[in-house]
Amino acid sequence: MKGNTVVLSHLNGRDVAALMVDGQLDDLFVEGDAPAPGTIYRARADRPVKGQGGMFLTTPDGPAFLRQVKGLAPGALLLVQVSGYAEPGKAIPVTTKLLFKSRYAIVTPDAPGLNISRSIRDEDERDRLLEIAHGAAGEQPAGLILRSACDGADADAIEDDIAAMLTLAGQVMQDEGTEVELLAEGDGPHTLAWRDWSLPAEVMEGAAALEDSGALDGIDAARGASVPLSGGGHMYVEPTRALVAVDVNTGGDTSPAAGLRANLACARALPRALRLRGLGGQVVVDFAPMPKKDRRTVESALRGAFRTDPEETTLVGWTALGHYELQRKRGRVALSDIRAEVPR
Repeated sequence: MKGNTVVLSHLNGRDVAALMVDGQLDDLFVEGDAPAPGTIYRARADRPVKGQGGMFLTTPDGPAFLRQVKGLAPGALLLVQVSGYAEPGKAIPVTTKLLFKSRYAIVTPDAPGLNISRSIRDEDERDRLLEIAHGAAGEQPAGLILRSACDGADADAIEDDIAAMLTLAGQVMQDEGTEVELLAEGDGPHTLAWRDWSLPAEVMEGAAALEDSGALDGIDAARGASVPLSGGGHMYVEPTRALVAVDVNTGGDTSPAAGLRANLACARALPRALRLRGLGGQVVVDFAPMPKKDRRTVESALRGAFRTDPEETTLVGWTALGHYELQRKRGRVALSDIRAEVPR
């Protein structure tokens, strides 16, 4: 199946959105049990964590943890936003830097100014978007970012989106409540698909859409550790309690350049493999043996592959043992946390 297909369906009672590109599962959103990223609370400071510069908070959905906090006294109320999915048994990660994000616009209350996505390069289009933004935002003090989806989009749709986000931001930022409360829920998988997959695509909906589109086979494959690589090699992506371990082998290729070929294929395939499995945190890659002089080539391939990946990833570098370390935001539900029974 050629082209792009967005599949909106359900899996084991959870909302699911799948993006198929040329018949291959390329992206996946799954509803989780924990509060979704983007959820906003009025929270209460509970107790500081000495030596870590953090603070545990009380929210309606359980304890949260705020990093790098100064001058916050226990008992104080503050607005926080869920920044990622909590690991099992751990507090909800939150931040005080609130973002109000939709398909076309991101409102940034703490960062005034107007910015347009750098991927929109046409000057006439940028001028058009600036005119739309100024007309919709007026003298609002909050910051505004116009996303890449604005490129060529209908002006009324962009204006409505900006107005909706500014209204929501105003309601939340002007909140004067005195109790711990949920103020805004994070987006679910179907809304995320509309918000973040702005490419032209056919849309399939319904109970049978996952199977009819081939997405169900892709989800089944992503539950396993093995990922075939171009050239005949494999990589194995396995989450542990401490980190995500990735092992690369060359398969039946025994030529002198086999290691480099497999490692370059791994670099290109790794963002998708982590994205589909919903994996984040510390990632350690055990690349196939190769000369040290080829490390720069592999690292360049990694940087290129992760540049367009939607999840924030920091490429840390090589260890003394020759492994490569990444740090990746936990912005998605881990597929391994979802029940394995898949209806057919």
